[in-house]
Amino acid sequence: MDFPELILASASPRRRALLSELGLRFSVTSPEVDESARPGEVPEALCERLARLKAEACPCSSGPTLVLAADTVVVVEERVLGKPRDDEENREMLALLEGRFHLVLTGVALKLGSRFLSSVEKTKVYFRPLSEALRASYVATGEGRDKAGGYAIQGKGSILVERLEGDYFNVVGLPLCRVGLMLEELGFSPASFWGC
Repeated sequence: MDFPELILASASPRRRALLSELGLRFSVTSPEVDESARPGEVPEALCERLARLKAEACPCSSGPTLVLAADTVVVVEERVLGKPRDDEENREMLALLEGRFHLVLTGVALKLGSRFLSSVEKTKVYFRPLSEALRASYVATGEGRDKAGGYAIQGKGSILVERLEGDYFNVVGLPLCRVGLMLEELGFSPASFWGC
């Protein structure tokens, strides 16, 4: 099967970079969706529902189009951490995460015509204990301002992470292995999406 036009339904520069690393050609759109959690909605259901909403909200061209959407949340003790509103909240998030593990959940949705696949990737991330000085210094870099959980594992925030269990790329923002498996489930071989 020929690989169709691919649209990434996300404004995330990290997701764009990861897809580019895979050698996929794609265009980008950023659909507006209400990202509020529903009453009683568990984090796994939230991120999968939001990924599906983003894929559904994506305007498609008239030809065959494949839409990829994702939504990532950070969870510690059942509390969902979004992007920090300001530096003070960023410091509070880091203090909450230090010396323990948290979960990074990414809902991934693929839409091809009437076919729809979605799933959730889960990675366990362990932070080392952090001094106040390290927290303040990291927050001052500004790197965590637009990141769920207030840090970037692929940047300066790597110094905060002691270890992880699961997919590293999931923590960056897009679980590439999961995306590849879902593309194969839709009938696309790696040769088709690499143009081999």
